[in-house]
Amino acid sequence: MIYVTSDWHGYDFDRVQALFKKANFSENDFCFVLGDVIDRGLYGVKLLLWLMEQPNIELILGNHEAMFLACDFMFRGDMEEAISAMNSYERDLWHLWRQNGASTTVHSLLNTDRESIGCILDYLRDAPLYDTVTVADRDFLLVHSGLGGFRKDKKMREYIPDELYWHRPEIDERYFDDVTTVFGHTPTLFYGEEHRGKALFTDTWIDVDTGAACAETPMLLRLDDLTEFYLDETEGGFS
Repeated sequence: MIYVTSDWHGYDFDRVQALFKKANFSENDFCFVLGDVIDRGLYGVKLLLWLMEQPNIELILGNHEAMFLACDFMFRGDMEEAISAMNSYERDLWHLWRQNGASTTVHSLLNTDRESIGCILDYLRDAPLYDTVTVADRDFLLVHSGLGGFRKDKKMREYIPDELYWHRPEIDERYFDDVTTVFGHTPTLFYGEEHRGKALFTDTWIDVDTGAACAETPMLLRLDDLTEFYLDETEGGFS
């Protein structure tokens, strides 16, 4: 079975484990995590370290991981010294990340050994911007944010990274007719309260960001049959 999920944003580690358990996820299954594992919540670094150990889970790069990578200069030595030595370009990068919830991630990294931080950065550098998969004779394009500047004749290699991890589609935006695009980045509640906490399906795309950054719960979508898996408040317990 093939699953997708997205935008955990440091969500409670035990609850993420419970979500996979609820879906009966096993070593014979595969899952794509469509970015934004870190920032805002407390457990982003712990979740990244766990993902790095999972041979059957692939991380697609999200804008929050991209902001972390852009600030890698902060983690080459003493962080306080790196902050004081920033040039104007680096200060802008750091300010952008801070504005977008970096503090919890940075706090965790301060308590993480340098070797592990280096491994995390290498893992993120290797993360793809998108992937494709065919499940039950249906083709899927998996990407963090949808497709900015979309044209049907535009090749994936022609997209710049910002178009793949910063874009926010309008609800009437259409993509490919013969490939279902699956993404996160935009919490579904942004499209209306009736979509809060639930995946949003249109005829050409599916948004699986159910709003963990907005006090909601992430979900898993099984692509084989488009079954949705959610946790209720009693499942998993908080660590």
